[in-house]
Amino acid sequence: MSYEKVKQADKTIIGTKQAVKAMKKGLVKELYIALDVELRIIELARQIAQENDVPITYVESKLELGRACGLRLSAAVVAITV
Repeated sequence: MSYEKVKQADKTIIGTKQAVKAMKKGLVKELYIALDVELRIIELARQIAQENDVPITYVESKLELGRACGLRLSAAVVAITV
């Protein structure tokens, strides 16, 4: 499943603001967005990813996405960097 790729990634950035900054710098090779969050939280990240041709993978759970990153908390957006 998609969470496995996040678990195995060497470098990740967690959070919408940090992911947007990294995408603008061209450092992101794939973006993961949880579907169980409010649209206003993820909209900017989705827009910047599309503008920069960063592939987006949607996952069901923000809690599971956070756990895939080794967090006890949830994560709405995770970027895998180069």
